[in-house]
Amino acid sequence: MALKSKSNELKISRLYDAPLQAVWDAWTDPKQAAHWWGPRGFTTTTHSKDLKPGGHWHYTMHGPDGTDYPNKSIFEEVVKPERLVFSHTGGKKHDAGAPFVATWTFEDVGGKTRVTGRMVFPTAAHRDHVVKVYGAIEGAKQNFDRLGEYLAKSK
Repeated sequence: MALKSKSNELKISRLYDAPLQAVWDAWTDPKQAAHWWGPRGFTTTTHSKDLKPGGHWHYTMHGPDGTDYPNKSIFEEVVKPERLVFSHTGGKKHDAGAPFVATWTFEDVGGKTRVTGRMVFPTAAHRDHVVKVYGAIEGAKQNFDRLGEYLAKSK
């Protein structure tokens, strides 16, 4: 897995030993995402998900310490099964987090699937806040690990 970071963005990429459609479905189906979305120890409750441009994904991540993290994504682009673009807001009580625009691509690589995510924040300070307060870099690694484990069990 590769994780890169520039001043106002985070980029992560990983190759999964699973077909493109299986990875897309695990990513976009709230029932499947509930099994792996979030860092280790977290659970996720999806309140609604409308996978189309202008549609919303409202969900709450529940931390192992009992902290709830409400999240809202608005889909700007949905190209099945290749690309998702959405604006995102979320945080926790007394901290709104930082908004970003995420672009996720899904690429068939000889029967395996490469997932690449790019999260662009308004400023470097917003990005740094999410890294420091929310552990975004380690959380992204764990999230991708959990997806890999879920896909391996689903074969």
